[in-house]
Amino acid sequence: MGKGQRLASPRGEFRSRLGFILAAAGSAVGLGNIWGFPTQAASNGGAAFLITYLLLAFVLAYPALMAELLIGRHTHRNMVMALRSLPERNGLASLGHLTGMGGLITASMILSFYAIVAGWMLGFAASYPLSAGGMEASGDWLITFGSPRNLTLMLLFMALTMAVVLGGVEDGIERWSRRLMPLLIATLIALALYVLTMEGALTGLAIYLLPDFEKVLSGDLLIDALGSAFFSLSLGVGTMLIYGSYLSDTENVPSVGAQVALVDVGIAVLAGFLIMPAMYVADARGVAIFNDAGGLLSEDTLIFKVLPALFDTMEGAGTWLATAFFALMSIAALTSSISMLEVPVAYLIERHQLSRRRATLFAGGIIAGFSALIVLNFGTLFSWVITVSTRYSQPALGILICIFAGWLWQRDTLLQELKKNDADAEMRLFWKIWPFYVKWLCPVIIGVILVQSVL
Repeated sequence: MGKGQRLASPRGEFRSRLGFILAAAGSAVGLGNIWGFPTQAASNGGAAFLITYLLLAFVLAYPALMAELLIGRHTHRNMVMALRSLPERNGLASLGHLTGMGGLITASMILSFYAIVAGWMLGFAASYPLSAGGMEASGDWLITFGSPRNLTLMLLFMALTMAVVLGGVEDGIERWSRRLMPLLIATLIALALYVLTMEGALTGLAIYLLPDFEKVLSGDLLIDALGSAFFSLSLGVGTMLIYGSYLSDTENVPSVGAQVALVDVGIAVLAGFLIMPAMYVADARGVAIFNDAGGLLSEDTLIFKVLPALFDTMEGAGTWLATAFFALMSIAALTSSISMLEVPVAYLIERHQLSRRRATLFAGGIIAGFSALIVLNFGTLFSWVITVSTRYSQPALGILICIFAGWLWQRDTLLQELKKNDADAEMRLFWKIWPFYVKWLCPVIIGVILVQSVL
């Protein structure tokens, strides 16, 4: 039995392929998929963006996803120790250590602002039934921007995230992913079908599905689609690497990776059938969705102002629709946040021999503390943390992970990893294309995203 196999059992392991797919897809499916992708599509020619995104998701995102999953499964270690141990040349261990620590810090930074936004989702989800039940003051407090409300809801969301992670891989992450992901998909489908029955919905649906091919070659569209494809799979911060490390050696990684990508992309596309029609239903009911210049309002304005205004026009039905929508957003946020918290937790368990309970409380407490600092200095820190972590750090780390997989990982060792469950791996199309692709093309493509972010 190999080193990786010896380490896998005490660390925990996904019980089933379905459990892994739902957990990994849940990690990738977040607020960006539900609100970010549809609004990006609306701002970039609807179906023209959709077609470009679908192409790039498998041209860029899938190969980069495979880099993280394969490194994780091969090492069965946390991000820091995995990247440190991967290079055959000892002198590069320090680079692996720094890259791993960068991923740990970036995942923690993303979670620190993510928990604030997710808390708002919880607040909106609870406010509608409270107001309908005669508790208008409480309902209004939950949707009114302010430090006490933001701090309370952030702490509540972090407590939910920590509660899931405390359960470990099988009894926490996998168990709750198997419950939450089907609920998320069912809620999304039900809401989309309901919205499609309303006046104005077909206008939004037509914009979403009928492409303006002139915009396909637009530089802005390509860059936005590249970014959406990369970020939609939660790449570059170690979440997929750590989930891959909990994957059994008996699983075929290229196969399960493709299924994760398909589920993630499918949910993003499905969200478009809800958000795009809902925007034009709002427009038909007199709710402004465009600014004075004729451009679409920003994503946060659409979610927290336009859609609530739409729900307010629906009288009784608006209450349950709004509750279901913001509950959907809260579930999407939770399935992502547990994977982000698992990155530092796994490191503390394996590197510093902390119990899962102590590691979860320590990491969650530190991140919640930093998140509280953002809340109390919102105007200064919120946008800065988002910019540093998602626009700069995440794509830079994505490039480094591709370099580790394509340049620093010996091809023979990589092939043996694939042969654990496929004796003919070297004959597959994946082996003939992916090593070259992740070595040369992925770093260049991700580099384009990074340069565009800086400029």
